Amino acid sequence: MNSLESPQNIDATNPVEPSAATPEETSFGDVLRQFEAEHHGAEGHDAAMEGTIVSVSEEAIVVNVGRKMEGILKPDTPGLPANLAPGDILMVNISGRTDDGYYTLSTIRVEQPKDFTGLQAAFEAKDVIAGAVSELVKGGLRVQVADGVHAFLPASRSGIREMSDLSRLVGQQIECRITKLDVTNPDRPDVVVDRRSVLEEQSAIAKQAAMAGLKEGMIVQGRIRSLTDFGAFVEITPGIDGLLHVTDMSWHRVEKPSSLFTPGQSIETKILKINREAKKISLGLKQLTPDPWSQTIATLQAGDRVKGKVVRLADFGAFIEIAPGVDGLIHLSEMSWTKRVRKPSDILQIGEDVEAVVIEIKAADKRISLGLKQALGNPWDQVDTKFPAGTVVEAPITNLAQFGAFVDLGDGIEGMIHVGDITREKRIQHPKEMLNAGQTVKAVVLEVDKEKKRIRLGMKQLEPTSADTFIAEHQISELLTGRVVEVHSSHAKIELGEGVHARCKTREDVAAAQTAGPSAADVDDLAAMLASRWKGGASASSASSKDTLRVGQIRRFRITAMEAGQRRIEVELAD
Repeated sequence: MNSLESPQNIDATNPVEPSAATPEETSFGDVLRQFEAEHHGAEGHDAAMEGTIVSVSEEAIVVNVGRKMEGILKPDTPGLPANLAPGDILMVNISGRTDDGYYTLSTIRVEQPKDFTGLQAAFEAKDVIAGAVSELVKGGLRVQVADGVHAFLPASRSGIREMSDLSRLVGQQIECRITKLDVTNPDRPDVVVDRRSVLEEQSAIAKQAAMAGLKEGMIVQGRIRSLTDFGAFVEITPGIDGLLHVTDMSWHRVEKPSSLFTPGQSIETKILKINREAKKISLGLKQLTPDPWSQTIATLQAGDRVKGKVVRLADFGAFIEIAPGVDGLIHLSEMSWTKRVRKPSDILQIGEDVEAVVIEIKAADKRISLGLKQALGNPWDQVDTKFPAGTVVEAPITNLAQFGAFVDLGDGIEGMIHVGDITREKRIQHPKEMLNAGQTVKAVVLEVDKEKKRIRLGMKQLEPTSADTFIAEHQISELLTGRVVEVHSSHAKIELGEGVHARCKTREDVAAAQTAGPSAADVDDLAAMLASRWKGGASASSASSKDTLRVGQIRRFRITAMEAGQRRIEVELAD
């Protein structure tokens, strides 16, 4: 027969009414609870005993207390040492039974006073004593603190946050401190106890012990307790939280921690820094994976072309993600060869895919400088072949200034028409007298300076001149009258009309040319001329005077050559 069913194990002086349930309907847990009720104090619930930890989990700690059934400790039991493992020895007290028949344990290591003298000594020394919660009363709990002596535990000092959970303490042993002791009436002593302060002290001690066991670089398992915009608070051990900052969550840029985690989620993190004085712990998650920065720059060098996505815009430039967790910066000055960029959004937008060139890598600072304009190519490199001097262009005016007008030649290249090169008709003081912004004009390239990035244009050079009109209206060999305006040793400048000038070789220049290499025909002509003059009696001095050109003379000339492109006209004396 089982000892629980043996008649000699039943106290005759304290008979128990037979249960209405049949043996088949009675659970093993009910039998054990009935046995505890029949043999109250037989197992010495008030006595501390050694227990050996069997297993540790998030839900419970199973302890072998040397009885038929094992005991259960809650992981959040106050005063519980940190980092418990199977095989560890622990001092525990039996405080009751679970529905499955397991002993409920506590780690109470204090004794319960035996009489008023013990209570008085504990009150004066502010010692922690043991007490058994007997029942729920109005405003709190009734606790037995000595043989025949009960104390009142206010709900606010019970250590229980929710009033609905207050009844869970009934039947359990607790640790408390006497805050009021009035034994004026020995039959009804007034005793008040406080459990909350004891729990807080135990939590502080446990927290200090747990903090002492933590070291920088340790990898710990924790539970996310709360989320903020700047990070997540992770409970890495009961009562100890660490901050996982948003910048340490991922090598990627994280906008909000809530996009990665939820409260209550279990995560593994690395302790980065411990401030024991401030009791602050910094945690890192990305540190558990390789640093993509080191992997990226190992194969990257200046001059390489990279592709990436615009992830952030700042006043001074745009950040481009060229690899997971690796950003490069395109400064404003590296966005365009030709435009003056005032803000990044003028060129780039967040989320846009771009190609850039690596300008510089600063490994120590983890900085990569990128160039957008270098990837697009410098349009000024081909400007001398695209716009050589003499090229005629048609383009819109982009801006007017006091000294000239700026013309858009495409690809961000601008040319400038100086105010003096706008027209021949009159002298103007400002381009706006003849031009407007947005107006399309026709101009000729006068000069290209690649180093200074300047192209000089002219409009008046395309206007027809008096020389153009003259050449169009006259032919070679045509005779006309002209006035000598300048005389030089080899030639003279002849004015054929207003603004039209020609070059005429002098007789001396012709004679020199003939002397240098006369032909047979030239010699015959010269001989005939001399003979004619000898027969006619003309003197040499009169002939020389007739052939000499003087400034102011009006003479007859014959056109010998005309070149429209150079506006060049050549004539010779016709009389």
